[in-house]
Amino acid sequence: MQYMMLIYLDENAPTQAEREQCYKESSEYARELAASGKCLATAPLYPTSTATSIRVRDGKRLVTDGPFAETREQLGGYYLINAQDLDEAISIASQIPAGRWGTVEIRPVIEIPGAFHNSAVRPVDLAHPRST
Repeated sequence: MQYMMLIYLDENAPTQAEREQCYKESSEYARELAASGKCLATAPLYPTSTATSIRVRDGKRLVTDGPFAETREQLGGYYLINAQDLDEAISIASQIPAGRWGTVEIRPVIEIPGAFHNSAVRPVDLAHPRST
């Protein structure tokens, strides 16, 4: 079963040095998970200041700068994994380095037969997010 692990944290909490160390540790962890067939994709996200939100109402598109909601914690990244069950997903999530500063939300992915599936997805090098 696939699980999406959403990493929420105060994007201003870690120092730059802590953030760089987290990227390094996360890259290592992602490679370890990928080698065992558990990690399908992972990536950090740029800060919410780079976000754009889009809503369509009555056929009209409304585009705004910034995230949809103001919160104490922001979505900072994700892992998409394969796990046998929730217990294994919890075990994997408990080792995600960014969990030291925030929360890792685990959600099962609904797999729809015939829907788009990209088997070529690979983990991102977290130390160099644009080098994919």
